[in-house]
Amino acid sequence: MLEKTFYKMMLSKSFPFPIKVTYWDGKGEIYGNGNPDIEIIFNEKIPVTAISRNASLALGEAYMDKKIEVKGSLQQLICGAYESSDSFLRSSKFRKFLPEQKHTEEQSEKDVQSHYDIGNDFYELWLDSTLTYSCAYFAGDNHDNLEQAQIAKIHHILNKLHPQKGKTLLDIGCGWGTLMLTAAKEYGLKVTGVTLSEEQYKLVQKKIFDQNLQDVAEVKLEDYRELGDKQWDCITSVGMFEHVGKENLAQYFSDVAKYLKKDGVALIHGITRQQGGATNAWLNKYIFPGGYVPGLNENIEHIIASDMQIDDIEMLRRHYQRTLEIWDKNFNQHRDQIQKLMGERFTRMWDLYLQACAASFESGNIDVIQYLITKGPSGKNLPLTRDYMLNK
Repeated sequence: MLEKTFYKMMLSKSFPFPIKVTYWDGKGEIYGNGNPDIEIIFNEKIPVTAISRNASLALGEAYMDKKIEVKGSLQQLICGAYESSDSFLRSSKFRKFLPEQKHTEEQSEKDVQSHYDIGNDFYELWLDSTLTYSCAYFAGDNHDNLEQAQIAKIHHILNKLHPQKGKTLLDIGCGWGTLMLTAAKEYGLKVTGVTLSEEQYKLVQKKIFDQNLQDVAEVKLEDYRELGDKQWDCITSVGMFEHVGKENLAQYFSDVAKYLKKDGVALIHGITRQQGGATNAWLNKYIFPGGYVPGLNENIEHIIASDMQIDDIEMLRRHYQRTLEIWDKNFNQHRDQIQKLMGERFTRMWDLYLQACAASFESGNIDVIQYLITKGPSGKNLPLTRDYMLNK
C-alpha cells in the first residue's frame, strides 16, 4: 500500500498530459484529464528506495529488464517528464551527483572502446552510409534524408573554418573519418585524425588506402593529450568533449589552444547544457562510461582561460532531436536483427537511450552547440560577416 501511495504521488504530477498506469497487481489508474495516449505498465514493483536514491538508474534498469513497459511514445513520455515542473526528473530530491570519475589515459581508452568498439556491423545497421555518429544538419527542406544531412553538417563545419587549400587540419575524436577525409578530398587540406577506438582506427586506415589519400591524410590510435608539440592551422572536434570529464575540460581546451597555430581556427561541436553541467547515472553506467555534459558557462570560461576567443556560437538542438528520431526509426527497422546480434536487454537499453536523448533535446534539457574559436583576435582571418559560412 505504501508503495502505491509513493507511485501515485510520483506519477500523478509528473506529466503535462494524461497517462494510464497499470500496476503489478493488474489494477490501472488514469492520471490527468482526458484520454491517455500512453500507458506505463509495471510488471514488478520497483523498490521505493532505489527510485529515491537515483530515479534515472532505477527506472532505466527496470525498463531494460521488462519490469516496466510503455505503450505509446517513450520519447513523448520522457519529454513530458522533463517539461513538467513537478516531475520526479526535475525534483531536486531526486538529483544525485556522481563522485569524481577517473579520466586517466588508460581509463579514457576503456571508456571509448566500451561504446565505439561494440562492432562496426552494429552501427552500420542504423547509421547512414557515412557512419557519422553525431548531430546532423538539416538545411533547407531536407528534413528526412539523414545521409544528406550528415554531409551538410560536415560542410557546415568545414565552411565555418574558412579553410585554405594546403593548410593543415587536426580532427580530435575523428570517428569513422568522414569529416577528415572530406576535408582532404574536397577542401585540399592535409589532415590528421585521432581516435581511441580500434574499430574506428582500422576503418579509417582502410579508407585512406582505398581512396589513395596517404599523402594528405593520417589517422592515429592515440590519446589526444599525447600529440606532442605539433601544431595545425585548423582543428575540429565533434562530440568529443562530452567524454573527457568535468575535471579534464580545462586541459581539453588548453590542448586545443596548444595544437592550434597562431591565428588558427577551431570548430568545437558538442552536447552542452545551457542550465549548467550534469551527469546521468544510467547513461554513465550503460552507455557512456565517464560521460559528463558540460554547462555553456563552463565551456566559455575554459575557452577564455586558454587564451582563445569565440567568433561564433550556434545552437543545433532541434537538429539533434531530428537526428535521434531518425536513428531510432532505423534502429527499430532492424530491431529483430539487432536483438539476435546483441540480445533483448541490450536492444531495449539502446532504444531507451536513443528515445531518451531525443526527448532531452526536444525538452531543452540538453543542447548541442558549435563553438567557432580563434587563437588570437576573434575573426582575424575570417570574413567580416557570417554569410561565408553558407556560400559553399
